Amino acid sequence: MPPLVGGLILANIAAFLLAQAPGSSFVEWFALWPLNTGLFAPWQLLTYAFLHGNVMHLAFNMWGLWLFGAELERVWGARRVGFLYTVSVLTAAAAQLLVSSVTGGVVPTIGASGGLFGLLIGFAMMFPRRTIVLLIPPIPMPAWLFVTVYGLIELTLGVTGSASGVAHFAHLGGLLGGWMVMRYWRGQPPFGGRRHKSRKPGTDENRLEF
Repeated sequence: MPPLVGGLILANIAAFLLAQAPGSSFVEWFALWPLNTGLFAPWQLLTYAFLHGNVMHLAFNMWGLWLFGAELERVWGARRVGFLYTVSVLTAAAAQLLVSSVTGGVVPTIGASGGLFGLLIGFAMMFPRRTIVLLIPPIPMPAWLFVTVYGLIELTLGVTGSASGVAHFAHLGGLLGGWMVMRYWRGQPPFGGRRHKSRKPGTDENRLEF
């Protein structure tokens, strides 16, 4: 387990356990509250990503963090993965606050999904032909196609208001943040400058279960 990903997983587990304590005010203080509630605080732009609603929510996000984040950390190192993850968490928070302001939402947002989606698009751009196999249904597809389909599904669900209780636009914000970081590192529009070179990825024949 690479150190950064391992530390993030432990921090998320610790925050989840502390939030379950009787009388805990973790959600009130550290979830991402909409601006119109009067409960928003600047630190929530990051801390919301360490809170989860239940064990399944936590387990799924930590599994994805390990699945994609550990692979990227072994290639890039902790510093670059940490930067990508943090930017994705922040852009996911910004997207969710914007949507909440437009719709008048008053429900707080929690979960590491925004950062996870940033890692996911980073993985897809780094290993575009790596095969990802869905668990349900078990359909193999290249990473670039998986991210494209997933992003379109999130956009559709967000616009139509389906699957209430899920922050679809925060997921899209995480994807956007990860995409922007990758474009910046590569010196591609809308960013200029010298192209940043990464270590070459491993073989694309490996399969990952998602």
